[in-house]
Amino acid sequence: MRWWKVIGVASVVGVAATGVVLARAERRRRAYTPDQIRDRLRERHAEAVGEATSTDSGPTDGPNKSQTSQ
Repeated sequence: MRWWKVIGVASVVGVAATGVVLARAERRRRAYTPDQIRDRLRERHAEAVGEATSTDSGPTDGPNKSQTSQ
């Protein structure tokens, strides 16, 4: 019966530790001002758009030149 008590206490400690981690992350998230969040989102969007345009570079001058017309 003691093992069940140890397992129960360990689970309670695990739940408490998870709550501490989540609370710490929430405090860190709320430390930013709305302007800082907006600036970070705009920077990330600009990076994503820049990466998307650089990977979409394909042939722009029509069909493939190696194909022969019949």
